Amino acid sequence: MEHSEKYLIRSLMFVPAHNEKLLNKASTSDADVLLLDIEDSVQPVANKAVARSNIKEYVSAGRFKDYLVFPRINDRESGQLLRDLTELTIDGVAGFMCPKSCKGEDVYFIDKLLETIEYEKGLPVGTFKLIPLIETAAAVLNAQDICTASTRVIAIAFGCEDYITDLQGIHDADGQSIQTARAMIAMAARANGVIPIDTVHIKVHDLVDLEKNLIYVKNLGYEGMLVLNPKELPLVHRYFTPTEEEIQSAETMLTLAKKAIEEGRGVAMIGTKFIGPPMVKAAAKTLAKARLVQSRVKSRVE
Repeated sequence: MEHSEKYLIRSLMFVPAHNEKLLNKASTSDADVLLLDIEDSVQPVANKAVARSNIKEYVSAGRFKDYLVFPRINDRESGQLLRDLTELTIDGVAGFMCPKSCKGEDVYFIDKLLETIEYEKGLPVGTFKLIPLIETAAAVLNAQDICTASTRVIAIAFGCEDYITDLQGIHDADGQSIQTARAMIAMAARANGVIPIDTVHIKVHDLVDLEKNLIYVKNLGYEGMLVLNPKELPLVHRYFTPTEEEIQSAETMLTLAKKAIEEGRGVAMIGTKFIGPPMVKAAAKTLAKARLVQSRVKSRVE
């Protein structure tokens, strides 16, 4: 299944779920996905109960009805995971971000917990989707396994800071130390019909550097980015939204390809360039993405 044609996941913004001020701010943001955090940014441990309570309250009140809500749960070694999943498998939550997903088994474990909870709550199995977070060298090498561990996986996201720490490398200014990981994650995702999501941009006030990174990862095939600050959203959306020129080109390409088939010609041409099957497929994906964006804009206006 081509998950990328069903979900609009250009921007995924982290929001510490114990912080009501930031939750209120997030409820008026332009992010596509809200990653309501119960993990790293929620300390001390006592605040994790506060975070879960806030998520239930805000979601139940319809404060996040215009967003895909994916709480970032605690990992399977934390002692908090069962509470996270039991309490937050509610209407209005689309799924969960899974941190420290080092291998497929980690994702499969959460899949089966969710399956049991869905049975208990009388919900269709598979209701809640997953976005594993790739944060270690092992996870990068196991990205293929992680993508295929559960049909719930709709995207995988890169966490570069933890990855560099695990690698015992240095996050250089040009990003050379994470280039290989970025490419491997994108390939694993696209090979399995899930969406590759790029790492956070740590220098949130340096929009020039953000744009440089967006250009690079879009060329690699990424479809979205983890976001720390709302000021990053306009630029992120600009690069992960089809332009008017791209939409018009895709429409022209599909029209010419269809006409060539109707007239019994094997291959269509646009100018002096042949329109091959890969180009037709890419054009269809562009228009599908444009429709998702239009639907998103319409829902926000209404």
